[in-house]
Amino acid sequence: MPDSVPHDASPLPEKSPKKSLDWSSGWYQPARQLASPNYGPRPDGALIDLVVVHSISLPPGQYGTGAVQQLFSNQLDWDAHPYYQGIRGLEVSSHFFITRDGEIWQFVSCDDRAWHAGISQWRGRDRCNDDSIGIELEGLEGLSFEAPQYQALQQLCQSIAAQYAIRYIAGHEHIAPGRKQDPGPGFDWAQLQQRLSADSGTQAWEFPSRPA
Repeated sequence: MPDSVPHDASPLPEKSPKKSLDWSSGWYQPARQLASPNYGPRPDGALIDLVVVHSISLPPGQYGTGAVQQLFSNQLDWDAHPYYQGIRGLEVSSHFFITRDGEIWQFVSCDDRAWHAGISQWRGRDRCNDDSIGIELEGLEGLSFEAPQYQALQQLCQSIAAQYAIRYIAGHEHIAPGRKQDPGPGFDWAQLQQRLSADSGTQAWEFPSRPA
């Protein structure tokens, strides 16, 4: 699950993205688009080289409710479920959300900074919101995910890597250890690594080498 408002970061080396018909101003055209107000500009020259995998369901463990989409677009009815009282007023977002049946939603342009990582550190850098792309999987940390989600995640990651200088992929649990546990032990990292490694058309991905 994402965290709220990010911090600023120092500029990073600039690298021009490739061009693809699947993308327009950071928006992935095959995805369902629902613009979130919860985003900001990336630091000048930020190198977008990390994908962060999360999991979320609202209420927790309930799927297909539409509440995740409502949360990311600031349209959630806080009184609709007792759980929402604990997150009332939360302003968060992710670039993408993949439902249990593999449908991809996008809320923030990948050229912009979504509010998903919070206090975080990876590959020697803090503030992972500044130079990462966040992907939420509909699910509950510790439980398993569906085959269509892995297929959609593979497709999305491959397209992101063809558009941006992606090198790293990690879970929220890896970039914020001890504070976050998603996507959790039910997520099959080996399957995702095998799927992405089989695609010779994109560069090699660096996966987490240690447990969360």
